[in-house]
Amino acid sequence: MFESLFGSSQSRHEAAQKDARRTVADFVKKSPRSMYTFDSERDAPVAELCRHVGDGQPTCIDVHMASKALFQQMQDLGFFCALPLDPGKTHMECSPIPK
Repeated sequence: MFESLFGSSQSRHEAAQKDARRTVADFVKKSPRSMYTFDSERDAPVAELCRHVGDGQPTCIDVHMASKALFQQMQDLGFFCALPLDPGKTHMECSPIPK
C-alpha cells in the first residue's frame, strides 16, 4: 500500500539520478568550453563539480551523484576526463573534446 502511495524506492532513486544528470547538464551548458573538475570522498554519493573560467575563482555545485556516474556524464557531454599530472592531486579534470 505504501509503495503505491509514495512510489517504489527504485523509481525515486531513478528520478533522483535523472535530476542529478539534468543538474550537471544545465551547469555545463552555461559554459560548455570551460574546464571542469570534480572530487568526492571514496564511494561518496555526492561529488563537487567546479567550472574554471580564466584565472577567476571556480564556480562549484554539489551533485548527488557518485564520481563514477559523474565521470560517465561528463564523457556523455563531450568531455575528456583524467587525473591531473600532479600525483598529489586526487580530483578529476575534464576538458571539452574539440568537435
